[in-house]
Amino acid sequence: MSEPSAGWFEGREHVLPVRVYYEDTDFTGVVYHANYLRYFERGRSDFLRMAGVSHTDLLERYDPAAFVVTRMEIDFRKPARIDDALLVRTTYDTASGPRLAISQRITRGDEVIATAAVSAACISMDGRPRKPPPGLVEALRPWFAPSTP
Repeated sequence: MSEPSAGWFEGREHVLPVRVYYEDTDFTGVVYHANYLRYFERGRSDFLRMAGVSHTDLLERYDPAAFVVTRMEIDFRKPARIDDALLVRTTYDTASGPRLAISQRITRGDEVIATAAVSAACISMDGRPRKPPPGLVEALRPWFAPSTP
């Protein structure tokens, strides 16, 4: 049996296809605003999975770690509707200490439906910020934005 698609990479950008189902919409057939958070979360998670970073492995370490979103700014540009085929496009831009900066957008064809600027932090199981475990930033480094001089 094959696994569900976790998307693909186009350069630095991870692309995840998402179909809008009835359950995602309000009574008008438009995607309910909170569901964009779910789409963006799936994009970030599948990016990490495909880059070789496993949430399960992070939790099973001798010094468990996890990620939390500390800030998310979303611009809703156009409504997504029932049966739309969307693409969640995610880039991990930078890492500094425990923080990760992530850019996301949802498209329908050439149309940008929504964009998100996300700040996430690596935390220990007591909820305190911590540097990501060794190897994690190195696994993501090929996907970060090129450094500016």
